[in-house]
Amino acid sequence: MDLKSIARTNLIKEKASELGFFSCSISKAQFLEEEAHHLETWLKNGFQGKMSYMENHFDKRLDPRLLVEGARSVVTLLFNYYSEQKQSDPDAPKLSMYAYGEDYHDVVKEKLKELLQHISVHIGEVNGRAFVDSAPVMDKAWAKRSGAGWIGKHTNLISKRAGSYFFIAELILDLELESDGPVTDHCGTCTKCIDACPTEAIVAPYVVDGSKCISYLTIELKDELIPSEFRGKMDHWMFGCDVCQSVCPWNRFSKQHSEPRFAPKNNLLDLSARDWTDLSEELFEELFKKSAVKRTKYSGLKRNISFLSKG
Repeated sequence: MDLKSIARTNLIKEKASELGFFSCSISKAQFLEEEAHHLETWLKNGFQGKMSYMENHFDKRLDPRLLVEGARSVVTLLFNYYSEQKQSDPDAPKLSMYAYGEDYHDVVKEKLKELLQHISVHIGEVNGRAFVDSAPVMDKAWAKRSGAGWIGKHTNLISKRAGSYFFIAELILDLELESDGPVTDHCGTCTKCIDACPTEAIVAPYVVDGSKCISYLTIELKDELIPSEFRGKMDHWMFGCDVCQSVCPWNRFSKQHSEPRFAPKNNLLDLSARDWTDLSEELFEELFKKSAVKRTKYSGLKRNISFLSKG
């Protein structure tokens, strides 16, 4: 047992907790052999839809040492975004919970930079990079390896103590740290997520056809029109979708987040169905300044709302 590695690991985990991450776990930086086969099969099946970027940097997705020279450890961090607040009009088009407040990429990335700075000050010069749902990093695979949780049948990461409403982030470092082991799968015979998916995107346990996923259709798909085959199947989601998470029994352990920047602003949750239908570009810019929703742009969100109103 390397006492220096243990001390470094403890220092990182303590600072991560101080910054608001509820989980910090570590795995060795090595080639993801098992995931290579799964990713290849997933791409061959066309489950990426029009997300052509998923086909890029295949090797980098599977080997963190190609992203950070001399990488020894992958630090996985989880940040809660669960909110007990809900949209007040039950007939209003729905917004995924993670998009209520400021863009998580910015909020979490700032915390990661602070953690990296802390490591540099207290451990010494470190070669490392921070990732939040960015660059070719298989975040759920690393989270699983480090024991942050297990991959559910909906392919989201599930934590026994916190459910699945959280963001996953990584630090890839050239530091030798103490690794944590994986945890077991606790989905059992449950198929609630599979049964509840409005578009039947979960085509088998642990396999999602991304091209059918409502999150893909409302965010990633940049076409002028959503395919007509999904009419009447969108469960009134205009940005993202929380269905597979909302039915998961493990989310009974979710607790209200404590990040002020994730709080919805400008009475966002009070907008009625009519307000959304009449949404102007000016109000869109005001509501979603610094928001992940800006990824769809005004035209994309209007496309989604229009598609929902037609059945």
